[in-house]
Amino acid sequence: MKTTDYDFFRKLITQQLEELRDKANRTVSSLKNAPEHLADPADRASADLEQNFMLRIRDRESKLINKLQSALERLNDGTYGICEECGNEISINRLKARPVTELCIDCKTRSERIEKVIGM
Repeated sequence: MKTTDYDFFRKLITQQLEELRDKANRTVSSLKNAPEHLADPADRASADLEQNFMLRIRDRESKLINKLQSALERLNDGTYGICEECGNEISINRLKARPVTELCIDCKTRSERIEKVIGM
């Protein structure tokens, strides 16, 4: 991978991290400012459902934040773009599609087949 590729991915990953952190901060703010007491049980149920949905989304995004941070660490130590299973280079197109990927397409395909067979 070229230096310009590393710079591109560092910028892309950093931008995604900032966006996710901003969303998380907005969610925390909206939860703090949410009305605590709603008189109508239907309104309260609707508000609770919306909050739970938002928290599930943020939980998924929290996991993505961890993966993005790990990708930045790999960029810093020079292992970004190297398949953790076979040691081959991960294609630029795959990294553009999924910047947090740790496996080349062949290893990921094999892994998914195994998961399907053993029912994980």
